[in-house]
Amino acid sequence: MANINEVAKKAGVSVATVSRVLNSPNVVTPRTKAKVEDAIKKLNYEPSMLGRNLRNSESRLLLVLVPSISNPFYIDIIKGIEQSALDQNYNILLCETDSNPEREEIYFDLVRKKMADGIISMDPAVNIETLKELSKQYAIIQCSEYSEESDIPYVTIDNEEAAYRAVKHLIKLGHQEIALFNSNEKYLYARERKEGYMRALQEYGLPINDEFIIMTDQLNFDSGIEATKRIMNLKDRPTAIFSVSDLLAVGALKEMNRTGVKVPEEMAIIGFDNIEFSNMTYPTLTTIAQPMYQLGTVAANMLIEKVNGGEVTNTILNHELLIREST
Repeated sequence: MANINEVAKKAGVSVATVSRVLNSPNVVTPRTKAKVEDAIKKLNYEPSMLGRNLRNSESRLLLVLVPSISNPFYIDIIKGIEQSALDQNYNILLCETDSNPEREEIYFDLVRKKMADGIISMDPAVNIETLKELSKQYAIIQCSEYSEESDIPYVTIDNEEAAYRAVKHLIKLGHQEIALFNSNEKYLYARERKEGYMRALQEYGLPINDEFIIMTDQLNFDSGIEATKRIMNLKDRPTAIFSVSDLLAVGALKEMNRTGVKVPEEMAIIGFDNIEFSNMTYPTLTTIAQPMYQLGTVAANMLIEKVNGGEVTNTILNHELLIREST
């Protein structure tokens, strides 16, 4: 592979002139620029992006923090981030934190050492104090989950309103005993979705039954099965379930099918997220659709704007209630 010295010799110019053509072409005359570009083409020269990035004090690399890459919720968000990044000549590094502080520190150090230009955090369990401290010097965006106490910009949906709409839909179908499958309330989305659930019940004068509120440690299929077993073992069962995650709701559907409970005739179910699987279940799952791909593109654009010294504002995207066969 040719080097920059050979390009300079071929074009009959200095190495410094070749460098200017590569990095600041507007300061070079059109004739000189054409000679250098012709030499680059003939020699099939590929400039070192690493060297260029080091000179410009940038890595063109964006970190994306997720708690688990196995959760299908993140797939379309990551696709949106990646496409927007590539469109603007950035690359992404997907960082699975497993909500582990030691792992987080490894990724945070990449930014501190200027091996990455910024962070998009989608980890609800991220060390928010460290993230806040980093945000004073480096570009950081929160996507989907965010901290109310921090000044870190975010893009998300209105979780409280989305949950309210879902439960209101169940009430209008005639359900008065509605269970909530929720996550740990240390997470903002879990608190907001519970608030939406309770607002809908209160608006229609329906009691809030603590036995119907099931907390799960994980947002996964098995937790949905276990939560459903607890509900079905109650003396007075609910007739509908609102789940804060499609994965929990799919687990509930599996348990209903196993025990012969008819959905939606005997138990209506609504999920949250609209992951790809939600339209493949039997019956298909009514759910709150988050604009996952758009969340990703907006987060990436916000981060790149911040990296380049621009100002960004918090963004709330629209959601949609997709009514399918489970209600």
